[in-house]
Amino acid sequence: MKKVLFSALAVLVSSFSFSQKTITLEEIWSGAFSTKGIANLRSLNSGDAYTVLEYHDGKSQIVRYRYSDMQSEGVLLSSGDAIPRFSGYTFSEDESRVLLATQRKPIFRRSSEAVYYVYDFKTQDLIKVSESLIRAPRFSPDGSSLAYVFENNLYVFDIASKSSRQLTEDGKYGSIINGHADWVYEEEFSLVRAYEWSPEGTHLAYLKFDESLVPEFSMDVFGTELYPSQYRFKYPKAGENNAVVEIHIIDLASGKDSRVALSQDYYVPRMKFMNHSEHLSVQTLNRHQNRLMLYKVNINTLEVSTLLEETDEAYVDLHDNLTFLPKDHFIWTSERDGYNHIYLYDSQGKLIRQITSGEFEVTKFYGYDQKKDRIFYQSTEPSSIERAVYRISTKGKYKTRLTARAGTHNAQFSKDFQYFIGTYSSNTNPYEFTLRDPRTGNVLSVIKDNTELAEKLKGYDIAEKEFGTLNVGANQLNMYMIRPNDFDPSKKYPLLMFQYSGPGSQQVADQWMGTNDYWHQMLVSQGYIIACIDGRGTGFKGRNFKKSTYLNLVKFETEDQIAAAKKLSELDYIDETRTGIWGWSFGGHMSTNALLKGNDVFEMAIAVAPVTSWRFYDTIYTERFLRTPEENPGGYDNESPFNYPELLKGKYLLVHGSGDDNVHVQNSMRMIEALIQENKPFDWAIYPDRNHGIYGGNTRLHLYSKMTEFIKNNL
Repeated sequence: MKKVLFSALAVLVSSFSFSQKTITLEEIWSGAFSTKGIANLRSLNSGDAYTVLEYHDGKSQIVRYRYSDMQSEGVLLSSGDAIPRFSGYTFSEDESRVLLATQRKPIFRRSSEAVYYVYDFKTQDLIKVSESLIRAPRFSPDGSSLAYVFENNLYVFDIASKSSRQLTEDGKYGSIINGHADWVYEEEFSLVRAYEWSPEGTHLAYLKFDESLVPEFSMDVFGTELYPSQYRFKYPKAGENNAVVEIHIIDLASGKDSRVALSQDYYVPRMKFMNHSEHLSVQTLNRHQNRLMLYKVNINTLEVSTLLEETDEAYVDLHDNLTFLPKDHFIWTSERDGYNHIYLYDSQGKLIRQITSGEFEVTKFYGYDQKKDRIFYQSTEPSSIERAVYRISTKGKYKTRLTARAGTHNAQFSKDFQYFIGTYSSNTNPYEFTLRDPRTGNVLSVIKDNTELAEKLKGYDIAEKEFGTLNVGANQLNMYMIRPNDFDPSKKYPLLMFQYSGPGSQQVADQWMGTNDYWHQMLVSQGYIIACIDGRGTGFKGRNFKKSTYLNLVKFETEDQIAAAKKLSELDYIDETRTGIWGWSFGGHMSTNALLKGNDVFEMAIAVAPVTSWRFYDTIYTERFLRTPEENPGGYDNESPFNYPELLKGKYLLVHGSGDDNVHVQNSMRMIEALIQENKPFDWAIYPDRNHGIYGGNTRLHLYSKMTEFIKNNL
């Protein structure tokens, strides 16, 4: 047998080695392997309790639990005759009132609109905010009112008088949006609610989006009516006009609406009030996204001063880690030393010190305990495929690791940082939730685990996921491989590679299985070997590794998948004539390119909802990595597979949803047309009115059944 080409990071001994049953697609998509979780957890102001959203006997309930012993203190609120069933809740700052979301209707990936109610715990009054569906409501700091967006205008609802006051008048669909993000800000900056209350509730700062000059995209909606309809929305493709965004501040007492003038703003992805109520922090990015400015705005005088400037030769990643401390010192994270780390600045933006350092990434910032001078964060210090929770002082001292087990740890802290709820999983351990001591990390009690699922899976044919690295060129690429439990090294096995490969992403991670993992286990039990390699451009291995694909998106990533397939094919037990690859979205682009440009290596590929030309994708994402088509035409066209359909030799399945507002079905239609004109045989499927996730009803079962059959017939 030839020398193994990847070195093990960890050998995870599976407890499922002697399984009998084979996982079925029907079980996967019926939810048979779903894990238990904690929904809508809110830490209460007292610091000694938290609430969660639970469902019992068809009712939605807000249940209060003590941190000390995890015992329930009762139901705070339940739906019933007077209170409609609700799917989300938000407390006012003093927790005397709660906002309930009902009849929620999704819009795009993160946005929704709903009918909202305010419940007053003292008076037990239930107040309906509006008869209509509204968006992005939020309590004022004193809980006496709430702001919301309706028909692209900003409103304030006074709870005592049960009346709304309209603050803006110019909102219009397809033209002006006040206080709510447009499509591309929502998708790429994760911004939905585009307004902020001042700490004393006297002012509202909001973003005004003028998308009049943004080109419109339309999608056919087939539905069930006699005639299809069209859904139209503003979508700026690479190089096209974005919405013009302005920062406005409304003095609620006088009604005066003032515009903040920033001389070098283009994107305005973040706003946040500082501890001093008259100061608003604003983050802006230039169009290339390689220069981020952090400004301080006086809301009374509109005076603007610079707190910080962040630059990068490629691009600056946006984050939500900005935290203001007493005297308006602030915490910030940056990749400036090559890895993402925590920094401390004074109120004027002068660097005080770098708090964390080393060849690892800070992946989450949880918060700052002022009383004990403790910063809590998550990082990849154990390894790039793991996550652990740490604490450290603002002086960079007394660093303590709070989670010990190998795998992926997350944390949610009580308001006073006296407790945290830890979430843990690994490749062999389904999710468990524990109460922990933030001083030591010691487990105080187990809140919830998934031992029933673990026991259930012992009856199934679950194979070990082996983690390691693969040397490709000068790079060690993280990878995993799954081989059948009855693996025989003297036999030859077909290889199916899975990847996503997008910038800063990660698929090779020591965490519990997702739905694709269950599907892969099903395929492994039927005699396939699964492998996944995170190539150049993926995340959590430092700035240079992640940004090495800048201006050449998909080029080096494709080269790495082809090279990895070649190396794996050298293994004695891999049948080099039966190598396939699949992926979704960015991964679909990759699998398509790998099949075409690696047509001497891959015999089969599946592409689900793929980008086939970055010219078709949105401004913010695409230009971050490629700049504009005018500046970098080769970066857009050289890796666009419908420009070289003649390279197709293997078996190809192309799948898309016709209602995909993100990666438009236009991408697949252009690929289909190119292959037709080259007279290339291939398989394809369009799922009517399905979005980028291609789900709903029986859709996922049908899709994965189709992909399974395609693999069996062609690999």
